[in-house]
Amino acid sequence: MTLLHKLTLLLILMLAPVAAMAAPAQGPSAMSQIILFGGFILIFYFLIWRPQSKRAKEHKALVSGLDKGDEVVTGGGLAGRITRITDDFLVLEISDNVEVKVQRHAVAQALPKGTLKDI
Repeated sequence: MTLLHKLTLLLILMLAPVAAMAAPAQGPSAMSQIILFGGFILIFYFLIWRPQSKRAKEHKALVSGLDKGDEVVTGGGLAGRITRITDDFLVLEISDNVEVKVQRHAVAQALPKGTLKDI
């Protein structure tokens, strides 16, 4: 073994305990993790939960306010005038003497009066 190899081996053996004694890396503190988690909850609430509940409330008000003679569009794209209403279903007249029975919650939008005549 050459002198260079001996010195290298000696240096490695001397530095190994020093490297093992180095302080372990510190992770984020508990407070920063709680703040990060709270931030994710706020983002989830404002971007997903709150807008969805607002849309559901508006749709519920729309469906509960339907009356005979209203012009509506269903989620499937059918446009018609309401001729009969029950608790769960309504009958749409989509053309002269053509009626379709749909569920109340299938109504996507109420149209202004006279819209169907313009079509």
